[in-house]
Amino acid sequence: MAENPMLKFVTTPRDMPEKRPPDLRNRDFHEIYAEYADAKAREQASRCSQCGVPYCQTHCPLHNNIPDWLRLTAEGRLQEAYELSQATNTFPEICGRICPQDRLCEGNCVIEQAGHGTVTIGAVEKYITDTAWEQGWVPPIAPRRERAESVGVIGAGPGGLAAADALRRAGVQVTVYDRHDRGGGLMIYGIPGFKLGKEVVMRRMEQLEQGGVEMKLNCAVGTDISFDALRSRHDAIIIATGVYKSRELQGPGAGAVGIVRALDYLTASNRRSFGDEVPEFDSGELNAAGKRVVVIGGGDTAMDCVRTAVRQGAASVKCLYRRDRANMPGSQREVANAEEEGVTFDWLSAPRAFLGDPVNAVRVQQMRLGAPDATGRQAPEEIEGAEHDEPADMVIKALGFEPEDLPTLWGQPDLPVTRWGTIRAEFETGRTGMEGVYAVGDIVRGASLVVWAIRDGRDCADAVLGDLDAAGAALAAE
Repeated sequence: MAENPMLKFVTTPRDMPEKRPPDLRNRDFHEIYAEYADAKAREQASRCSQCGVPYCQTHCPLHNNIPDWLRLTAEGRLQEAYELSQATNTFPEICGRICPQDRLCEGNCVIEQAGHGTVTIGAVEKYITDTAWEQGWVPPIAPRRERAESVGVIGAGPGGLAAADALRRAGVQVTVYDRHDRGGGLMIYGIPGFKLGKEVVMRRMEQLEQGGVEMKLNCAVGTDISFDALRSRHDAIIIATGVYKSRELQGPGAGAVGIVRALDYLTASNRRSFGDEVPEFDSGELNAAGKRVVVIGGGDTAMDCVRTAVRQGAASVKCLYRRDRANMPGSQREVANAEEEGVTFDWLSAPRAFLGDPVNAVRVQQMRLGAPDATGRQAPEEIEGAEHDEPADMVIKALGFEPEDLPTLWGQPDLPVTRWGTIRAEFETGRTGMEGVYAVGDIVRGASLVVWAIRDGRDCADAVLGDLDAAGAALAAE
């Protein structure tokens, strides 16, 4: 088979023009790369078997019409592919980058299950949406008619923004309140830039603002404005705060200097990427450079931490998880990426104590998997006498997130919550037991995926529109 010059030169942008084949001389690198990316997207899309039972679609929380936009991509009809993708997904360029496709669409691809390797659905989704932005195919938010009703959204994460997008397109007046200085929620401050470029999120934020969504940033409900004031100001309220309270470590020495929260660590890194001044980073408190780093946890946040530490120049990076690899909650693809980057994983390992202050080591307890727990997962058990000390200059606790006590923070004892502290709401509509108050995303589900938050936001927007229409009709009938 003849060598493909495109493959050779696409990765060498510094080559002088005379070193390229005649047909590639004086061509811009990005132009060459675009052609290569288009060819790869078509190649992957053409592998879709168009099977009678599209498991990729049924296992996507948004039920994206994946087979059809793959077919359109294979045929070179990228604008139509984008329009079909956008019809069911508010932020396809974000999901294409950060969805755990190996657990969702790609993991259930018929070709993958037949042993021939999955269609790279996420990469194609990212490509067609990036192309749509570059080509100007992404239309602005322009409601056909304006409505008088107003909706307040608390939280500028994926669930809140998806709801705001759908409501604004329907002409509703939307205001989004967020306690941070930038919108985007964990997409901005919790996910590293190497996985999700911040310009991708900010581009959507700009689209929402240009479309008439009002952003009230640096505005904490319960402090800067009361929940009651919001209810009196708007016809409906959507709570989309997410879950930000970190689960704490237990054991002797857990409060030592050098033991930090995953979200604090990731936020500091992301703020630095924006050019913000971050004293905790500059002092070394939230900077892994030159340190022996131990990350505790097995979810996607833990993977974000270990990979960030590698990029910051850590001397070594190790991840402790109390179950085995097969039972970890995070993406297997992310684990593989981390291993390729030099991260070491200690499976069936849990922290028993933390030595030194500042911390200089973690006492590690070896575990084994015993009988299944209430959820069906095998419960980890300690192996008596199996301990060792793992040197560490920084310990990052990535044990997951829990909801804050919103009824207390907001002075709303009647706000219905579950025994886990999440808001009690209907999954399909987001309606709570308080009239005109809805809730979506992680604050209802517990810590989950961005794609589920988008699904919840879109579904809730439909319910809010239906309720507003019903209320308007009832008022007109009086």
